[in-house]
Amino acid sequence: MPGPLDGVKIAILAADMFEESELAQPRQAFLEMGAGVDILSPGDGTIQSFHDRDLTFGERFPVASPVGRTRVSDYDALHLPGGVGNPDRLRLDEDAITFARQFVDSGKPVGVLCHGPWTLVEAGAVRGRTLTSWPSLQTDIRNAGGIWVDQQVAEDANLVSSRKPGDIPAYSERLTGKIAAAVGGRAA
Repeated sequence: MPGPLDGVKIAILAADMFEESELAQPRQAFLEMGAGVDILSPGDGTIQSFHDRDLTFGERFPVASPVGRTRVSDYDALHLPGGVGNPDRLRLDEDAITFARQFVDSGKPVGVLCHGPWTLVEAGAVRGRTLTSWPSLQTDIRNAGGIWVDQQVAEDANLVSSRKPGDIPAYSERLTGKIAAAVGGRAA
């Protein structure tokens, strides 16, 4: 039976030290709904997950392509997981920042979790936008011209954001719904 995201291609942009649940759980939700999913990163090979809560390393995940060799036009949606180290690494990579900025500007759905908004702050993509995040980012988001709210999921135009791993089920539901609505009848 076809899923609501059949034919949809979703990019996950991450670097080493991403919070494993924030990549793995939304990715699984995308796959279960029929989407194709590629993990993009600044480099080739694999990226290392991390569990911020207990300060341990998790699984390694294969990278489909370096972000510098991809185009926004190849994807229907973007997911940015958090973890403290991941967005800090992405903020230093011009290809990652350019890709994130272009994706937000494209109007296609962009989902971001926990510390992930740091990438959007660096990309200059939060000014005038309402989003949520891990509480420690609220000053960064406000200083970048964004409006920070403390709620499970926040939506603003093409942007869906969430605070923490405990919010992932609600986040995944809202983001997959936004993606399905954005692609309309094409995803069938």
